[in-house]
Amino acid sequence: MKPAQTGIPLLTLGALGVVYGDIGTSPLYTMKEIFAPQHGIALNAVNILGAVSIIIWSLIIIVSLKYVLLILRADNRGEGGVMALMALALASVTRLSRWYFPLMLVGLAGTALFFGDGVITPAMTVLSAIEGLEVATPAFKSSVIPLTVGVLIGLYVLQRHGTAGIGRWFGPAMLAWFAILAAMGVVNIAQTPAILAAFNPAHALSFFAANKWLGFIALGAIFLALTGAEALYADLGHFGKRPIRLAWFIFVFPALVLNYLGQGSVLLSNPAAVVNPFYYQLGSWSILPLVALATIAAIVAAQATISATFSVAQSAISLGFLPRMKVVYTSEREIGQVYIPLANWLQLAVVLAAVIGFGSSSGLAGAYGIAVSTTMLTTTILTFFVIRYQWKYNLVLCWAATGFFLLIDAAFFSSNTLKIAEGGWFPIIMGAVMLTLMLTWHVGRLSLFENLKQHAIPLDAFLDSLFAAPPDRVAGTAVFFRAEGDGVPHALLHNLLHNKVLHQRTVFLTVINRDIPVIAESERIELLELPHQCWQLNVHYGFKEERDIIQALDAAQALGFSYEMMETSFFIARQTVIPRPGGRMPFWGDALFAMMSRNARDAAEYYKVPANRVIELGTQIEI
Repeated sequence: MKPAQTGIPLLTLGALGVVYGDIGTSPLYTMKEIFAPQHGIALNAVNILGAVSIIIWSLIIIVSLKYVLLILRADNRGEGGVMALMALALASVTRLSRWYFPLMLVGLAGTALFFGDGVITPAMTVLSAIEGLEVATPAFKSSVIPLTVGVLIGLYVLQRHGTAGIGRWFGPAMLAWFAILAAMGVVNIAQTPAILAAFNPAHALSFFAANKWLGFIALGAIFLALTGAEALYADLGHFGKRPIRLAWFIFVFPALVLNYLGQGSVLLSNPAAVVNPFYYQLGSWSILPLVALATIAAIVAAQATISATFSVAQSAISLGFLPRMKVVYTSEREIGQVYIPLANWLQLAVVLAAVIGFGSSSGLAGAYGIAVSTTMLTTTILTFFVIRYQWKYNLVLCWAATGFFLLIDAAFFSSNTLKIAEGGWFPIIMGAVMLTLMLTWHVGRLSLFENLKQHAIPLDAFLDSLFAAPPDRVAGTAVFFRAEGDGVPHALLHNLLHNKVLHQRTVFLTVINRDIPVIAESERIELLELPHQCWQLNVHYGFKEERDIIQALDAAQALGFSYEMMETSFFIARQTVIPRPGGRMPFWGDALFAMMSRNARDAAEYYKVPANRVIELGTQIEI
């Protein structure tokens, strides 16, 4: 669903379903967590008005000002998300800058914790929705976990079919959800209009003055109202700025504010509703219908997060931070719709472990905040470098634009760090594992390329010496994969050594991965004719694009190159990595990289080369 292909009203409706599913389900648990007994916040008028006031102004400052008005402008050729922003920030400082590696580390840390968020969001949203059954009757309490597990398994099983079929219903479903949130809020505000005083930010200050240290601790629970804000930026490439902004200001922001005011009204008039303010908004008759609606909304929110996880993983593979995995493109019309089987089943296993291990949405609340607050913090840091070094804004203006948000992000992050022992350790461990994997793969590939360059034979000089006493030429076309900046492909050397022949047409094919999401078709192919019927073919891809070498060869024919598929062989060197002491990484890192390399997806399959036209030649490389 690219912005250029669909009207603004439809894109705005689609954004409601995909972009705002996560933040739209935050009212299910935020107010309950703020006044949970373990936080020690007294349930009185000062604290209720203060908590609602902080939520409202956080939505205004963090979501409306920071994300909707500022961060959405920092797009990478129309694409958003931590990986896209990191690529943009790195391009703005160049590889020689002292900031290059620190920025890459910040971006990868945000990406790693985004994967943690991708686990916690499905668990948290579905579990909190089904927990409404406990409010209806305690007899349902034992059924909450089994029902949650069943819903999640069903959701992940359906992933292989893509979301094109059910995705069209996400927007209308969330539109109905936000309408219900707003309506419930209006009903309760009308009964207790005193809650409207929460618009006055003085009540937020009074909350901190009255609670001091406990008020700071409560920020971690208040922050739950903002979870999902990162999706505004992550889904930029699917919908564009204007539909995301329209959906926020017309539907989402008013509905959320009204519902939080409504829940505050309920607590002012009925303190007993604190056990779950969301489900007490309309009385006991509404609980079961609300559970059903909330479960649908939670499934939409979970689906959006799962899809985003696949998209980020695909970008990480393309940018060289994860090994090749099988990526299935589930839609011919929408470039962002992908399914990664390995990521799907690994994520399901961890999600189920989180649901069963933590046992309740309250147990997961501590884990949720640390993942999202860290990702928000990294986004703000990367944005500074983009607006300063890419957009060339005045330094004082850059500090003013991002420093204010950085202080607020740091406050929320600091409060959430207090919950590390209560569940915050969970996303930290997941993030540390993912960060280790991404850094190991990235540094391992650098070591591998350095080794290859040290032993590389310049291609031009090699061809001159080769054709001084030319080998026998055989009919057909040979395509040799050649790394960017590399010398003679190892596969060519092995073929000459063992077969002592060269094909009539020889193509050296280099895939160049760019740090932009999509390459214009006019820039895709570069064809350079070399002597003796040899060619250098460079194929450029963005990090959101599918690699299709056959399609690239067909496109090259418009530039004067010709080939017949049934007379073409693709030579690929399968590199076996041998770890040795004294490398760039510790020995365990080299061993981990070697293991990841052995289990990476086959290059021929990744580049969509027909298996019956591939010849693999092995080579061992020490790092």
